[in-house]
Amino acid sequence: MSDVAVLGAGAWGTALAIQAARAGGGVVLWARSGAAAIAASRESPRLPGHRLPDAVRVTGDLSSLTGLIVAAVPVQSLRPVLTAAPAMNELVICAKGIESGTLRLPLEIAAEVRPEAVAAVLTGPNFAHEIASGLPAAAVVAGPDRAMRDRAAARLGTPAFRLYGNDDPVGAQLGGAAKNVIAIAAGAVTGAGLGENARAALITRGLAELSRLTVALGGRADTVMGLSGLGDLLLTCTGPASRNFSLGLALGRGERLEAILAGRRAVTEGVATAPALLARASGVEMPVCAAVAGLLAGRTTLRDAIAALLARPRRDE
Repeated sequence: MSDVAVLGAGAWGTALAIQAARAGGGVVLWARSGAAAIAASRESPRLPGHRLPDAVRVTGDLSSLTGLIVAAVPVQSLRPVLTAAPAMNELVICAKGIESGTLRLPLEIAAEVRPEAVAAVLTGPNFAHEIASGLPAAAVVAGPDRAMRDRAAARLGTPAFRLYGNDDPVGAQLGGAAKNVIAIAAGAVTGAGLGENARAALITRGLAELSRLTVALGGRADTVMGLSGLGDLLLTCTGPASRNFSLGLALGRGERLEAILAGRRAVTEGVATAPALLARASGVEMPVCAAVAGLLAGRTTLRDAIAALLARPRRDE
């Protein structure tokens, strides 16, 4: 029996398994494929250079997992993985984005397929390789049940990985979704050589869009100014390790989206999230996110998207 079971042996899931072992207790890491190889080498190919502690057991058997379930799979894979998993009491979802087609946020997916579980999301400004290395970081456990938030923080947190509770899961989830889309825009601005002033303005206006959306969908504006909003946005829009920023950077330099994605193994969540976010945000003014969705869909060029943003009517901030 494990204290923590992590679903997904990608970079983030592997880092969380290492962190959970650091916090104490037994940990199981479920790998969709290659479990035997990971168990033998004690290293995930998605997070090279970071050895799994002895307290982490690797398995490919999804049906045997117990304890606190930590789902670290992409949002578009979350529904089938949770559906195939055994019944669970407590669930922490670490995916960021919106499900294509259904427009569901992660906790909404969990409520549909795992209604028996008390669920929360873990989100914030975290790069997997830094968490695995034990560098100082902070994140948020957001959910309606305070006791569950506290238990999750106790099983995953350490002094170097400081976990804060939050009772606004809507705001926390929207921050994790929107920041990936805005990061693509920030990368495109940088790749096009438009300067740091332009990037700073874009990030700030993107934050305003996120705030409008959060309030419109029932979240709180103060959540947007915390770790799951502003904190995650700053990291993703400025850190060179951000997959979304680097994709935007390549687009800004003239590379084609299909070629960029073909050269990647890891999922770049902002690509699927951009159109879903706009659809979920019906009636909310979100010009930066709309520009990204148009660029990714090939409906506009980067030059035309920038021109349209700059031509918007002037008004008070």
